[in-house]
Amino acid sequence: MAKVSFKDATRIYPGADHPAVDKLNLEIGDGEFMVLVGPSGCGKSTSLRMLAGLEEINDGSVWIGDRDVTDLPPKDRDIAMVFQNYALYPHMTVADNMGFALKMKGVARDEREKRVLEAAKLLGLEELLTRKPKNLSGGQRQRVAMGRAIVRDPQVFLMDEPLSNLDAKLRVQTRTQIAALQTRLGVTTVYVTHDQVEAMTMGDRVAVMKDGILQQVDRPLALYDTPKNIFVAGFIGSPAMNLMPGTIVENGIEVTDHVIPVAREILDKAQSKDVVVGIRPETFEVSDSDEGIALKIGAVEETGADSYLYGTLGTADTAAITDESLQVVARVTTRTPPQRGETIRLRVDPAKMHVFDKISTLRIS
Repeated sequence: MAKVSFKDATRIYPGADHPAVDKLNLEIGDGEFMVLVGPSGCGKSTSLRMLAGLEEINDGSVWIGDRDVTDLPPKDRDIAMVFQNYALYPHMTVADNMGFALKMKGVARDEREKRVLEAAKLLGLEELLTRKPKNLSGGQRQRVAMGRAIVRDPQVFLMDEPLSNLDAKLRVQTRTQIAALQTRLGVTTVYVTHDQVEAMTMGDRVAVMKDGILQQVDRPLALYDTPKNIFVAGFIGSPAMNLMPGTIVENGIEVTDHVIPVAREILDKAQSKDVVVGIRPETFEVSDSDEGIALKIGAVEETGADSYLYGTLGTADTAAITDESLQVVARVTTRTPPQRGETIRLRVDPAKMHVFDKISTLRIS
């Protein structure tokens, strides 16, 4: 086991006008499960491949433990990688696939078989060891790919969107198994995904990336409760945080025709009168008075315990509005939600609201 360090690590692809990864500084603790998350093209997979030795590092360095591995070939880094396409040899059995890397390293047959069997027991693959990959389901193939990494007993596991080829139900089941397995093995793990729900449920910490730049790294709930900027606020959470235009007035921030009281020391941090107000869907309450943020409901989703209200700020015609900043979703617990076409008022506790500077995009509340 070992910690992993990115120190100003930069990757610029030939012909590109900006870095794919720009001065990444990230410390991953010994035995930690770190998730890199972000939209397509944000640099998360490139960062993982830099750590694996599959991408050149143009500037900065990467360390595993107390070794600078920046210029080492992949085989000398003591890492094991799990890809999204499994990369199994079709002509080999499950046992041979899992033990192939050990065979190439010259590990004795008895030792190989012992380690393969131990990994198979961990993953529930004992009865599948004689099968070929074509006779396995997607979830079973993924477990074989995991087993192949486990038998190598590496210092670091690297996983590049390993669940993306699985259906939704199997993805939920398998992510639980991977998280439990990593806890049991205690191996430092770097896991890449574009799915923020995966990131929130699996990682000890989550690193959010955008355009090659690390935006924020923290525990999942800390990212949810205290996002550093507008991007993180809108990316982490499902449904996403509502990010609404607001205007600073004498007593607080005005959203539609409703003024939300906000402390003056927060308002003084804003660079202009125009700010962005962030409110999680679950923090709204339907008002029984004329006080609150006006919302014209365009759709209602009843899921049983909760109902989701989708609409637009103010009383404008929903169909006529395309500005995403005016689209709002509220989660309410009532069994008799408002109906489509109604205009309602929503209350929010100012202590549960976020205020972002519109110019810098940073959270100022």
